[in-house]
Amino acid sequence: MADTTDRTAATDPTAAGDRTGTAGRRERKKAATRRAIADTAVRLFLERGYEQVGVREIAEGADVSVSTLFNYFPEGKEALVFDEDARNEAALVGAVTDRPSGRTIPQALRAHLAAFVDSAHTRDPRFADFERLVNDTPALREHSRTMWLRHEHALARALADQTGRPHDDVICAAYARFTLESLAFARTCPDPAAAVDQVCLLLDQGWTATVAPDGPAADQSPSE
Repeated sequence: MADTTDRTAATDPTAAGDRTGTAGRRERKKAATRRAIADTAVRLFLERGYEQVGVREIAEGADVSVSTLFNYFPEGKEALVFDEDARNEAALVGAVTDRPSGRTIPQALRAHLAAFVDSAHTRDPRFADFERLVNDTPALREHSRTMWLRHEHALARALADQTGRPHDDVICAAYARFTLESLAFARTCPDPAAAVDQVCLLLDQGWTATVAPDGPAADQSPSE
């Protein structure tokens, strides 16, 4: 049967297109299911508190089985709250590694963080409630810290790779740490976007003086 399908695909381009379309629909369905589970979990946590909501109730609210829930979130209950973290980390690293030609690392991170603090989800009135949920729940606070450190390490590695420095370089690690901490600081300010802008300008001075003291050549995108 597999051989017949392969031969059909080779002679009939619509057969391959059908398979591609089916795969695309399947991936979209999986993404929608994952999002429904995470959205249901956060809604219930915000309504009643993290400790008061069980996994079975979340599964029922999302109209899936408990086993399906754990297929999507094998890390456990805490991961339901931080469903966007993998994408956030990829975007953070990509801001450095995929920056346009001529844009320095500080400029790229400044633009990325400014866009993040002014994004639709941070302007959502529920965002403050979400942050309180995390800060007031020990399990979520610890998980958040673990994810934060993972982002920090990923960013530090990207900085090291982009500048030819070792992965254990203290300058790259410190710059990654303080860059990420600027987000937490900015959220305590009346104007988070302006705060991020000012903090990034401050960090830019130290990075440029230390990593590229003779000019931007060492800090330009690799495509230059």
